[in-house]
Amino acid sequence: MTDSESITSSTRVDEPGRPVRERFTARGLHESARDLQAGRIRWGTVGWIVVLAALALNVIGIVAIATTEPGFARKQALFLPLGLIVAAFIAVPDYRRLRPLVPGLSVLVLALLVFVLIPFVPTWIVRPYNGARRWINLGITDLQPSELAKVVWVLALAAWFRLRWNVRSLRGFALPFVVTAIPMGLILLEPDLGTALLFVPTLLALLLVAGAKISHLTILVLSGVLAVSAVLFTPMRGYLKEHQQDRIEALLAQIEGDDRYRDDIGYQGDRAMTLAGAGGLTGVGREHAATLLRFNHLPEEHNDMIFAVVTCRWGLVGGAVVWALFLMMAVGGFLVAAFARDLFGRLLATGLVTLLLAQMVINTGMTIGLLPITGMTLPFVSAGGSSLVTAWMMIGLVLNVGLRRPRRMEQWEVAGTG
Repeated sequence: MTDSESITSSTRVDEPGRPVRERFTARGLHESARDLQAGRIRWGTVGWIVVLAALALNVIGIVAIATTEPGFARKQALFLPLGLIVAAFIAVPDYRRLRPLVPGLSVLVLALLVFVLIPFVPTWIVRPYNGARRWINLGITDLQPSELAKVVWVLALAAWFRLRWNVRSLRGFALPFVVTAIPMGLILLEPDLGTALLFVPTLLALLLVAGAKISHLTILVLSGVLAVSAVLFTPMRGYLKEHQQDRIEALLAQIEGDDRYRDDIGYQGDRAMTLAGAGGLTGVGREHAATLLRFNHLPEEHNDMIFAVVTCRWGLVGGAVVWALFLMMAVGGFLVAAFARDLFGRLLATGLVTLLLAQMVINTGMTIGLLPITGMTLPFVSAGGSSLVTAWMMIGLVLNVGLRRPRRMEQWEVAGTG
């Protein structure tokens, strides 16, 4: 090859109509690198799939709540615009700016979790409900610190794993569980077993994305299955609280076809399954569903048991639509994670979507009699102001990551020698 034929930085494949590429310069390379790191918003993102799924679930929830509690439905409809505003507010600034705020947010959330457990706090501030201390009275609504704790915990672990913590070692794999035990333990003391359970599958998903060994995760999952089996089917159940033992006993009796608890500890589960089955394939309509709900006296029908209302009014088709929307949300969220520009964003999107998906599985599972009743709401569908706003906060964060997906790196074609 002669000097005139040597390859330079401006060499390109000749194509008709292709503009001439300028030569590389140090200044140009610096500006290009800085531009790639800039937090520019790219509106064409799969993150909108998550938003649309959440919005559809919200509408279904409002209509379902109106079937049994029109007052709660109006309140839920008022909180929807607030949730959208919060999501938009969170989606605009670059999500990486949240990292410096994580320590302060963690301290604040832990302080709130401790605050609701203090016994001498007046009941007009911390409202006990069914023996649980989970809510702080804010006047127009109640704040549930455990809802915020889920989001901040995901932020904290995403920021931590971003530092390339060695999760492949046994010590590095075990330490996140020790850290997670702090908020989990405080939430269990409220008591709120359902919310505490959400931390486990979410942590497993975060560890998987962070690069933990599959063998470690497999051993952990098998150990968890054995531990749950030991609690359900051995005398170890005696270490649980009385109401937790009752729920497990009612579930096992229900699975075995034993109806002796259906008017006692298994009443809520029995009523939920009855109403869910009454809907058949396509449901019974609003008026008939409202009548069935009124005469069956389903506890927490607008909240924890809202899925029974959905399946009663719209049948199996309605339940399948709810599941499909959550699946749509999960696919969109995991695609956002796959396209994320850094590990922090990938972990953040994965953790938040896993939280929402796990909560759906637990709620619908307990409604149709596959899991013990734990007092778990159905995201976007169940009534509740603070839980709805928190769920939209998660959607805003996932969208934030999606809006900042990396641009496709340009392929530089260089002419070779023949």
